[in-house]
Amino acid sequence: MNRIFRRRILYIPGYDPIPPRRYRELFRREGADQARISGYALTQAARSDGTGFGWAADSRMGGRDTHAEFEVLIWDDIVQGSMSRSIPATYLHLLRTAWAYVGSGALFRLMRLRRGPVIAALYPIAVLLAQLAMALVLAAIAGRAIGGLAGLVAAAAVAWGVLEMWRRLDGRIFAYYLMQDYAFTAQTGGAYPAVLETRIAGFTDRIAQVLNDGWDEVLVIGHSSGACIAVSALADLLRRRGATDRLALMTLGHVVPMLTALPRADRLRADLALMGGQDVVFWLDVTAPGDACCFGLCDPVAVNGLIPDAQRAPLILSAAFTNTLSPERRAAMRWRWFRRHFQYLCAFDRPGDYDYFAITAGPLTLRQRFGSRAHSPGRIARPVLAMQR
Repeated sequence: MNRIFRRRILYIPGYDPIPPRRYRELFRREGADQARISGYALTQAARSDGTGFGWAADSRMGGRDTHAEFEVLIWDDIVQGSMSRSIPATYLHLLRTAWAYVGSGALFRLMRLRRGPVIAALYPIAVLLAQLAMALVLAAIAGRAIGGLAGLVAAAAVAWGVLEMWRRLDGRIFAYYLMQDYAFTAQTGGAYPAVLETRIAGFTDRIAQVLNDGWDEVLVIGHSSGACIAVSALADLLRRRGATDRLALMTLGHVVPMLTALPRADRLRADLALMGGQDVVFWLDVTAPGDACCFGLCDPVAVNGLIPDAQRAPLILSAAFTNTLSPERRAAMRWRWFRRHFQYLCAFDRPGDYDYFAITAGPLTLRQRFGSRAHSPGRIARPVLAMQR
């Protein structure tokens, strides 16, 4: 008799203010594409556990059946609460964030590690400064044309109107959104804000609860900045001695160095050292050099100079967009940075070792699937960020 393999997935998003239902729809759409391409059966199903927000999936792969249930560990309310849409607040965030990275030397250390994500981080600063320069130039022209007090009033109105126009267009440009993202990290010098620490404690409790529910595997997934949160939640669970080998961690498109390059990220560095030195929880880290929003192939433990003689995790795997996506798909995403950053959750038309849907809804544990693998070529382990510690 074919025993059904049962997995519970706890997914932690990155800095994303959009409601979590987008992840359900993304899984439905992209999972159907991947199943068609790879030749397996995959359907969405009803969850047996209604706690939190999520969905379920049933699959048949390699002659084996799997039932997987997904739960999104939500912190979008914290993201929304941290975001200010006002123009003055955004430019104040710009100044504070620039000082946090430049004043501490973090920016220059990050440039030695990976230039792509640093350039991506500089993008909102450059765009916002360009918008401000345009507003000031047009304001000066209007002021001179009218002259006197009326000219000053007109100049102020023009400057504000130009900045407001750009703010309203940010749904296409994302400068304001990205500025809020980096400011959230920089505001406490790399330490977690108190409200996020409280949420991480809740995530740890939830993972511990799910571990007691008899699943064959409990897989925690952290995407983007959610990778940092996932590492910290599991580190806290290990400190409680509550982890088992049925628990696994997969981090996708991580931005860990954006925090650990800052001087007050001691909590995350300690969590990385703990997770990197253990082998109870199998940890797979997946990135891609073609994703400019992440630190592709950077080992989040090694680049921080942590436990160099005792490191056992994570396994560094490249999603290898050059090989796993056709030239047509790569061309379609050429200037779509966010789309590439979410590719880890999507279908590959030339699938390789990494298949999000086979990993989350297939009959092999993460350790069974990747436990005998070596790191992908190109892994970056230089302890560039160790200098600040």
